[in-house]
Amino acid sequence: MSTSPAPNPRALENEAQFLKGVGPKNAAALLKLGIRTVRDLLFYFPRRYEDRTNLPKMQATRPGQLVTVRGKLLGVEGRPTRGGKVLLKAAISDGTATITLVWFNQPWIKRKLEAYKGEVIAYGQIKESGYHYEIHNPEYELLGEDEEGDQFARIAPVYPLSEGVSQWVVRRAVASALAAGIEAVEDPLSAAVLNREKFKPLAWCLKQIHLPDSLEARDEARSRMVFEEFFFMQVALAVRRMQTQQEVGIAFAISKLGPGDFAAKGLLGEAKGESLEEELHALLPFELTRAQKRVIGEIWADMERPYPMNRLLQGDVGSGKTAVAAAAMLACVRCGYQSAIMAPTEILAEQHYSNLRRLFEPLGIEVDLLVGKLASAQKKKAAQRTKEGLAQIAVGTHALIQEGLEFQKLGLVVIDEQHRFGVLQRAALRGKGVGNPDVLVMTATPIPRTLTMTLYGDLDLSVLDEMPPGRKPIKTHWKPPSDRPSVYQGIRKLVEVGRQAYVVCPMIQESESLTVQAAEDLFYRMKTHILPDLRIGLLHGQMKAKEKEAVMESFRRHELDVLVSTTVIEVGVDVPNATAMVIEDANRFGLSQLHQLRGRVGRGGNQSFCVLIGEATNDEATSRLRIMVETTDGFKIAEEDLRIRGPGELMGTKQAGVLDLHLADLIQDSRMLEVARQAAIELIESDPTLSKPEHQAILERSRKQWSTDAAIVVS
Repeated sequence: MSTSPAPNPRALENEAQFLKGVGPKNAAALLKLGIRTVRDLLFYFPRRYEDRTNLPKMQATRPGQLVTVRGKLLGVEGRPTRGGKVLLKAAISDGTATITLVWFNQPWIKRKLEAYKGEVIAYGQIKESGYHYEIHNPEYELLGEDEEGDQFARIAPVYPLSEGVSQWVVRRAVASALAAGIEAVEDPLSAAVLNREKFKPLAWCLKQIHLPDSLEARDEARSRMVFEEFFFMQVALAVRRMQTQQEVGIAFAISKLGPGDFAAKGLLGEAKGESLEEELHALLPFELTRAQKRVIGEIWADMERPYPMNRLLQGDVGSGKTAVAAAAMLACVRCGYQSAIMAPTEILAEQHYSNLRRLFEPLGIEVDLLVGKLASAQKKKAAQRTKEGLAQIAVGTHALIQEGLEFQKLGLVVIDEQHRFGVLQRAALRGKGVGNPDVLVMTATPIPRTLTMTLYGDLDLSVLDEMPPGRKPIKTHWKPPSDRPSVYQGIRKLVEVGRQAYVVCPMIQESESLTVQAAEDLFYRMKTHILPDLRIGLLHGQMKAKEKEAVMESFRRHELDVLVSTTVIEVGVDVPNATAMVIEDANRFGLSQLHQLRGRVGRGGNQSFCVLIGEATNDEATSRLRIMVETTDGFKIAEEDLRIRGPGELMGTKQAGVLDLHLADLIQDSRMLEVARQAAIELIESDPTLSKPEHQAILERSRKQWSTDAAIVVS
């Protein structure tokens, strides 16, 4: 009885040029797509499929349809346009009708088609042009002998391409890779995982992804591959989470703090003989929402555990994150440690400093500010107080992580607007603590649940999903540019009753290439023509720091009625008397940015308004502006932003292995993400170091996939 030789994993690393039908010339073309080896080909997935088993007759097609058609090439015509470019038309017919294929400024296609006499297959959207149908810039193939009969009548994969690389080259190379290397593929998922999730083996799935027997088989294969992409991401995050929980942290004795305990224990600050809950209640000038109470309970419970807290606090603009952070800092200080809160801008740091000092000074808790603009003597004094522990709460920007600044007993680190800071900056502040201080990161940018699970799956999550009572929803209106005069007269009426307004522009100065409102130009016209009797201010990113702070302070003190600005006011400015936000050329802003800008108003008890001025130049812009009018729910807006823009652009996450997804889609595959996350958590709970023999492939894959992420060490 003969046995077949064992598969050779090294076969996957063979260069593609040695595959049948590839060769050096095609291999050079494949390199443009990042394909070098047999493995690269096997894992270079199609972006869509053409079901050629049922091609429509040209006579049956209708305008607007996305179709694949096949016909004999009747003729090719190329002519120059007024701009000196080439308009190319090629007519194809299947006997029932004729469709014209149209390309713009692609002269090489003309040379290719003129020498061809056979059939063409083309894919694209049918458009009506007079009495004829056209497909503009179609994907196409010339059907040679290899594409005839059964070879052609199949579900054909359509791969992402670059110039000079044809579908035919990629398809033939992938088919050769499947024949030569599929037996060498090792399945990284254990038999237990495959059985539990009812998945087919990897080799079968790769075949069905590239050469599906049916659309149902393709979908079954895709489900397994999507699970795999999510699973290894979640394994890495679960490992990081497990490692954090194994570190020795500070077990804050919060529940043991009782009336009179603070002074008796000789702790910093002077308590008022109340429990921590009672002291917090007396500290805040308002009643906490149910969401705030729930989140504070989650944070205090975390702080009591003997390993470092790593918690992400999400809350929409105005949901009360600062009060929650104050509760965490109060607990930290009452347990004898220092707290630090780092903000991305000096304006926001000063705002935190002002608010926290107002809250904590009556309790005898010292709050110090450390920002770059302080005079040398002030910086030195603040640094000395921090080192000696006299500054129980330090508020600052990057100045907090500068070399030489020391804390006596840093126990809690709060990071505001966490997406503005890098991993190394957060780690630098945490490194100044006692052992492993607790970390609370906050964001006012709502993040869709699926993104949170992928980007921050190693963090515990708290969500403030309730607004404080008395906050009136901001009324949002979308106006065309022709309504601009009436919008500005509306601002005048608000100013007459004592309110203030923001006007945000996308640019600082006028541009010859872009017809958009520029802040400097609009500021001049408002002062001289539009609202000459009002007090108008200007704020933009090219102003010096002191100039920006002076303008913002004037607006805060109501020495200005209207502030014309760029997006520099997007984060952190808190002026309760400002009740109007006008956003010029709103179609040029992303949804998340529009929502952040709108959040600068509605911070007091008066009704606030947001007016979006802009033309909807495409469907995407229309979708953005409509949802802004329809809802003020930041999480609904974030989900829509994810759907429109995709995760990479939305979060800037094309880095360090994060969201390295080839097939998976965070919206379409959200249920599978949940399944993969649960499977990863159960795996790490059963085998924290992935040391069992059946988990070695998972360990190896995790190491490779996340080797560029210094924060993850799978050992």
